[in-house]
Amino acid sequence: MTRTVFVNGTYVDEMEAKVSVFDRGFLFSDAVYEVTAVIEKKLVSWEGHTGRMRRSLGEIGINLDMSNDHLLEVHRKLLELNEVQEGLVYLQITRGGAADRDFEFPDRTIVKPTTVLFTQEKNLIHNQKLDSGLKVISFPDLRWGRSDIKSTQLLYASMIKQKALDQGKDEAWFVKDGLVIEGSSNNTFILSQDGKLITRNLSRDILAGITRDAILEYSKSSGYIIEERPFSVEEAKKSKEAFICSSTTFILPVVEIDDCKIGSGKPGKNTLKLREIYIKNITKELV
Repeated sequence: MTRTVFVNGTYVDEMEAKVSVFDRGFLFSDAVYEVTAVIEKKLVSWEGHTGRMRRSLGEIGINLDMSNDHLLEVHRKLLELNEVQEGLVYLQITRGGAADRDFEFPDRTIVKPTTVLFTQEKNLIHNQKLDSGLKVISFPDLRWGRSDIKSTQLLYASMIKQKALDQGKDEAWFVKDGLVIEGSSNNTFILSQDGKLITRNLSRDILAGITRDAILEYSKSSGYIIEERPFSVEEAKKSKEAFICSSTTFILPVVEIDDCKIGSGKPGKNTLKLREIYIKNITKELV
């Protein structure tokens, strides 16, 4: 069975979906996207995702006429049409397709944004990596300087993720001046030996993760001491536990960084506890 996708106001079979070859998302990665998790046929952290989407659009100057209510309606319709119980909804908005290829932005009164949504089934609750944990390798952060914008400019992230996989690892972390920035598609946390939960502070260097925000909120309520600051690769290696978080993984334990075991080399009990707390709380807030 093929999926039904949404393209510019129309629900179509994925094999029939079309976007112009002159679309700026295709030519320049002139686009932003969001990924919203789905549990029990419902959406996780909806307001957080729409808020970040509007910010990203504003940062690059794309005006989207669709309201958040309309977008929610489309998300729900796609979940219904594709019978998705658990998985993801991808939303991508480009500046649109002009008549020809040109670095100059097209006239926004003439060229309207391209809006595409599609679903993807994925097992989120029972991730197979929970038992083994992730092995991480660090790479220099050579991305552009606006990682806070959730753009589709993901080539370098894809390149280093593949390099990590080619070396038998599960994930790649970006590093600059010895400090961990974030993962290839996730935010990073460590638990210090004295029990402090540490994650890099928000700036243009990292994406303001929706899952990250929820973890900070729920962990504070559970009594954890939080420090939002940069941490080094060496500090991560000496930490008690480490984990990544994102909408596509929730929380997953990290058991090795650059061939150095973290703690016992097995998923940490605090990490698994935080994952349980996270899932318990988001399940109460599904839309």
